[in-house]
Parts: sequence; structure tokens; C-alpha cells
Amino acid sequence: MLPIVEPAAPSPAPPGIDAALTTEWLVAFLRDELIERRGIPRALIGLSGGVDSAVTAYLCVRALGAQNVRAIRMPYKTSHPSSLADAQLVIDALGIPSTTIDISPAVDGYLQFEADADARRRGNVMARVRMVVLFDQSAKLVALPIGTGNKTERLLGYFTWHADDTPPVNPIGDLFKSQVWTLARYLGVPHRLIEKAPTADLEADQTDEADLGISYARADAVLARLLLGYSDEQLAEHGFSADEIALVRRRVDATHWKRHLPTTAMLSNTAINEFYLRPVDY
Repeated sequence: MLPIVEPAAPSPAPPGIDAALTTEWLVAFLRDELIERRGIPRALIGLSGGVDSAVTAYLCVRALGAQNVRAIRMPYKTSHPSSLADAQLVIDALGIPSTTIDISPAVDGYLQFEADADARRRGNVMARVRMVVLFDQSAKLVALPIGTGNKTERLLGYFTWHADDTPPVNPIGDLFKSQVWTLARYLGVPHRLIEKAPTADLEADQTDEADLGISYARADAVLARLLLGYSDEQLAEHGFSADEIALVRRRVDATHWKRHLPTTAMLSNTAINEFYLRPVDY
């Protein structure tokens, strides 16, 4: 487990990391999970044009080589054109093969029967269709889908269940968003992707921080301390407002179920993932 670098004095700054050490560890993790444990030397990444999927691609190339990493771009008809262009920057920089698959016909094939679906439902359909594409391409190419969700999104529940968090291996799932940005700078991810406002790109002019109601930097700083057991009073002493503390706590508490496998009704003492737990999965 990589140590969190805590500020010397009370400060609302998010936690830092040793980027070089983190990179070395995550590259080793990817090699172990794909090659050693699964015997799959190729990775498949849904490249969105955002910093998270870009960092994941850079790590996979270091671990497996550019020829063994394929990017899949999956735009919907309302996706911002810059998303495709920004993903192309990563493809070109890394020299990885890529495929672009327009998911509009698949999404609209279902939504034609749900004309009153709101933006949230439509966004969830898009996210889940992307996973259908990614896993089918995985079977076609014999390549493992790699997750791109960061720790902040996962703790705040800011992802589509059975979509964004579905891939079996995720190298950045224990990195706060602020730490992903640090790693992106170290890895040489194109500057444009690091500086632009993060967005799920499911609606026009949508941004993550507007949806969440708090900046990633502030959310990360609160989350890091919540995980260390800080009380609301201690968080306030570190410079966070009551509204910020309540917002983050509420989102973490309300989305606990999204971070677990489906709940199984136990009928025996061998219920999988309830009683039947293997300390080492061979």
C-alpha cells in the first residue's frame, strides 16, 4: 500500500503521491494481473479523451508494450468533438492501435422505446452500451478490458453501476483524482487532457465538478481524511465548511452499495463471496 503524503500542518490540500514509485508499482501490478495470473498479454481500453483513461493507457503501454494495447473510442452522436480529438492525441503519442465505434445506433435502438427517458437514464444507457462493446471487442481480440475509474469517483458513487466499474482490472482505482493528475504530468499525458475540465460527456456542457457540487481538490482532501477517521469537527479545523463535509459524507454513505458485488441471499455456509472466501485466488 502506497503511503499518503500528509501536509505538515492543517491544510485543505489533497493528498500527494510519489509519482515515480506509484508508476513502478502500477506497471508491475498490470504485468502480474494480465500476464502472470491470467495469461493475457493484451489490454483493451475505452479511451474517452479524459485524463483517467489516458493515464491508464500510458501505464498499460509501459507494462505491455504499445503493440499489446488497443484503444476503443466509442462516441455517441451528442459527444463533444474534442473528446475524439483528445483521445487521438493519446493514440498518436503512444503509437497504439485503435478502433472507433459509434454507439449511437445501439443506444437509440433501445431509447426509441423510451422517448421520455431523462438525461440520467440516457447517460446510463450510453455507459452500459460502451461496456457491451468493450467486452465483446475483448472476446474478439483476446485482450483484457482495463478499468479507468478513479478512487474519488468510486467513493462518491459518481459512476454507472455495471458499466464504468465493470472491467476486471483497474490500475487507478486507488488513486484520488488529484493523484491521477499528478501521475498524468509525470507520465507525459498531453497537457490539454490534464488542463481541461473533467466531464462524463453524457450531456452538453456537463462537467464532473458541477454535477458533484464540489471541486475534485476539495473532495479529495475531505475523502482522504474521512478514510483516516477524522470527525466532522476535525475536518472543520482543517478548513472545510459544514456544507462540504456534509456533501461528501452523504455521497459516500448513500453509494456504499455501488462498490460491492450484488447481494446474495445466503442459504448455506458456502455462499460465494459471503462465506466462501479464498485468501489467494489461484
